[in-house]
Amino acid sequence: QLQLVESGGGLVQAGGSLKLSCVASGDRFDNYVLGWFRQASGEDRHFVAAINWIGASTYYTDSVRGRFTISRDNAKSTMSLQMNSLKPDDTAVYYCAASRRLPITTNISDFGSWGRGTQVTVSS
Repeated sequence: QLQLVESGGGLVQAGGSLKLSCVASGDRFDNYVLGWFRQASGEDRHFVAAINWIGASTYYTDSVRGRFTISRDNAKSTMSLQMNSLKPDDTAVYYCAASRRLPITTNISDFGSWGRGTQVTVSS
């Protein structure tokens, strides 16, 4: 399994941008589909975005499509989530995750490796 560590969260005003990063170690990085999930206070964890092993296919939940961009660099074992036009509803803890379910999946139960999360807070 991969070990994952997120960074880049913080406090931003509505309309602003943040870039989250996830660094992986422990296994061959390009064997995994990668994803971002988020969990708002008092709610379940939900899918945000996913990217296949080579970065050729991406999926987004409807609420972030066109504002967020997921990417990966297999040579550096890193993944990123560029978040633009942020809204207060984007406030949550963001988790990076990895899945061996090829070619790609958005199902949270398919992701077996998880980071500890990074807090994103968007003020109105």
